Amino acid sequence: MNNDVFVMTPKLSIREAFAEASSFFMSCGVMEPQRNAQLLLEHVLGLSSTAYYMALPEPFPGAAMAAWEEAVTRKAAGEPAQYIMGEQEFYGLLFEVTPAVLIPRPETELLVEAVLQQAERLWPGRATLAAPQPGSTAASAPPPLVAADIGTGSGAIAVTLAAMAPRWRVYASDISPAALRVAEGNAARHAAAVAFREGNLLAPFAGMKLDILVSNPPYIPAEDIAGLQREVRDFEPRLALDGGADGLLPYRIMMEQIAMLAAPPRLIGFELGMGQAEEVAELLRQAGHWNEIITISDLAGIDRHVLGVNL
Repeated sequence: MNNDVFVMTPKLSIREAFAEASSFFMSCGVMEPQRNAQLLLEHVLGLSSTAYYMALPEPFPGAAMAAWEEAVTRKAAGEPAQYIMGEQEFYGLLFEVTPAVLIPRPETELLVEAVLQQAERLWPGRATLAAPQPGSTAASAPPPLVAADIGTGSGAIAVTLAAMAPRWRVYASDISPAALRVAEGNAARHAAAVAFREGNLLAPFAGMKLDILVSNPPYIPAEDIAGLQREVRDFEPRLALDGGADGLLPYRIMMEQIAMLAAPPRLIGFELGMGQAEEVAELLRQAGHWNEIITISDLAGIDRHVLGVNL
């Protein structure tokens, strides 16, 4: 970990401060140095992207210098910019992130999209994204779909599903009390109706009937963690990374825990690591609860999600 302390040159313009920080990041081995410099500048100065570009020729405000030096020093030591800023965008919503939770990734948005699409396919009308219409009655409305996000972390999946599909009854679980506090705050921030439960994977839902189960569990093989980039290895919670010897332990446990539920969910969706899609798909096939197994690639062409659908 780099121990260099960043000291800003006085009387720079914002553009010059950006260039100085970018150069410092490069010397410290920071990935995407210019992108990180811009993100942190926008955060420290309280500027949107458009306002940031307009402000580039202006003098760097002296009142922000101490905060800027601290942010650059922390980033140079490897800390993710999202933890320094305290938030990350996911599916158009801003989520608080702390070192207690994994930082939401863009590829997970594809899992949310797939779950919403397959739910509409399985339950046309019942899975509508629209809120209940005025004048509708409890007697005329179909029962809400029940969805659970397992290992919710920041709550990104659960809160987004609740926001996008307000007719659903959304639950979320995590084994980490600290993560659940962050997730609860994010649900409140977006007025999302999510019920949170503490426990290991599916255990908090024993005896419940779930229509939809979705999870982005830890999937990094334990021996691979030491080789991860330092931003992940040294700062993101190991509890949210370590998937056991081969990275597949959480999936195996969840397949065993399905028997704890009142019935297998008709729709199940997992995010997974590179090279794990076929093994996870086979776990779903062997379970025998879903007659269609779907594999979805991320934008880099990596098989990133596996869904089981019981038509």
